[in-house]
This record gives sequence, C-alpha cells and structure tokens, in this order.
Amino acid sequence: MKNFVKKKWGSYEVINEGKRYTVKKLIVESDGQLSLQSHNGRSEHWLVAQGEAEVIINDETFNLTENQHIFIPQGAKHRLANRGDQNLIVIEMWFGELLDENDIKRYED
Repeated sequence: MKNFVKKKWGSYEVINEGKRYTVKKLIVESDGQLSLQSHNGRSEHWLVAQGEAEVIINDETFNLTENQHIFIPQGAKHRLANRGDQNLIVIEMWFGELLDENDIKRYED
C-alpha cells in the first residue's frame, strides 16, 4: 500500500499497518466528499482530529466535531463529507480480515 495518495476529495496517508488493522490520516478538502460505499471485509472507526465531518451511515446522518468519533460496521453504506471551509482531518482505522483498497463497493461518487 502506498503511504501518500492524492484523491479528488483530498488525500490520505497510511500511518500504521498490522495483520488485522490499518490506520490512515485522511484530509478532506472544503466541500469534498468520499463516495457512498460499503466494505465486505472490514469495519472502520473515524476520529475527527480537525474540522467538522458530516457522516452518513445507512440512512442516518451524523455531524461530528474535533475529538468525536464514530464506528462504521462491516457492510454498512457510509460516506464522509466536509461541509466546512477548512480542511477536515480524520484518523481512520480499518479492522478486519480484508484490508485492501479494492474492498470497496461504490453506490454513488
């Protein structure tokens, strides 16, 4: 896995990896959002380090601020968005059997 990857919504950097976990730092630029997606092989935890996050999990919307976190169960449809005017920084932890960027089922981009 690459350490730093640029995306249309911002970028991510892999901070640490283990046998059943991966820790990443996501930077979501203002008005950026990730695709609506789910994963078959892992759950995720998101911790907001800076900014304000809009999180959709299945049919619920959550607004998180700095030092708040949320759990995304394996298989849940979810999306992360930055509706603010500064960069959103999220520490993301994957946990599970399949820790691969290809374990993404996209519903909307």
